[in-house]
Amino acid sequence: MANTNFAALTSEQLTIWSRDFWRVARNMSFINQFAGSGSNAMVQRISELTQSEKGARAVLTLLADMTGDGIVGDNTLEGNEEALRAYDIVVQLDQLRFANRLSGRLADQKSVVNFREHSRDALAYAMADRIDQLAFLSLSGIAYTQKNNGALRSVMTSGQNLGDLAFSGDVSAPTSNRHRRWDASSGLVAGDVTAVAAADTISYKTLVDLKAYAKDQYMRGIRSAGNDEMFHLFITPQVMADLKLDSDFLANVRNAGVRGPSNSLFAGSSSLMVDGIMVHEFRHVFNTSGATTGTSSNAGSAGYKWGADADINGSACLFCGAQALAMADIGIPEIVEDTFDYGNQNGISIGKIFGLKKPVFNSDHSGQNEDFGVIRLDVAY
Repeated sequence: MANTNFAALTSEQLTIWSRDFWRVARNMSFINQFAGSGSNAMVQRISELTQSEKGARAVLTLLADMTGDGIVGDNTLEGNEEALRAYDIVVQLDQLRFANRLSGRLADQKSVVNFREHSRDALAYAMADRIDQLAFLSLSGIAYTQKNNGALRSVMTSGQNLGDLAFSGDVSAPTSNRHRRWDASSGLVAGDVTAVAAADTISYKTLVDLKAYAKDQYMRGIRSAGNDEMFHLFITPQVMADLKLDSDFLANVRNAGVRGPSNSLFAGSSSLMVDGIMVHEFRHVFNTSGATTGTSSNAGSAGYKWGADADINGSACLFCGAQALAMADIGIPEIVEDTFDYGNQNGISIGKIFGLKKPVFNSDHSGQNEDFGVIRLDVAY
């Protein structure tokens, strides 16, 4: 009996399969639900390349607010126009690929179809999961050499590390006014992972103070259909548990929410609306659950827990407004099916070209470079 050949798929069939794969991957991706094509999206997706003298680039343009006070009365406006100030955020592109192989001969077409379906789901989840990991590391300003649980990634052969991606070098630490720490005694203070103490857990007051701070820093929120401004806050499940146990938080949600089983406290929702902040729990928000417990000599070092003695579990919560992250999403994934060992083994690979970058601009408010749409808040848990 002749072995089924994956190469028998037509180019049209491969395109359909590839589109189907990317649809599944996008649905599996957590960060994708916050992506959009306009400037009002938390994650602004760039799907086309911009031609320039430097070649094709993925570019996100940020427009700064006008600073002039205008022209009064009938005084001459011509010649006194204010130039729009634009900041081009160039997103580096690279390809991430995954593949799997089924050992042994596939006896019939049904086995081929099942293998394709299983491969699609497995490859889609792998791609979506890694993009989620990279997105939250980029927003947090943490190198791709670390896992999202604080552990260091194993160093593999060149080309097999997420840190080898072209855009990994664009990961930047939070700017000074966009990095805060919650202190149980002093409230919102400058970010410093070595100063995190066990008592510095999240509370309802944290949310109220953080939103006020963001607005004082002129960080733009996301406008709803009614022109109300809202923000997103991303926290780990454990930090969400701490928040739900805070007495002030409990009182506000209990009294402001609907009565009965639909109340967010009882419904078990992973997202809660609090004071114009949509609070989401997600496992890939950076934390130190997998980091090593150290001593004072390890304080602040990558791969170790936080605090003065590197023994405190902490998390980098992310308070996000509009255009917090730029995501270049170029074309549909490329799928390749192949056979090995004289047609006895079959494999599928998928490759996706994309890029991520946290936009930074020169703020009129502070007079220095600032992360455009995200504040990192360090807490203990």
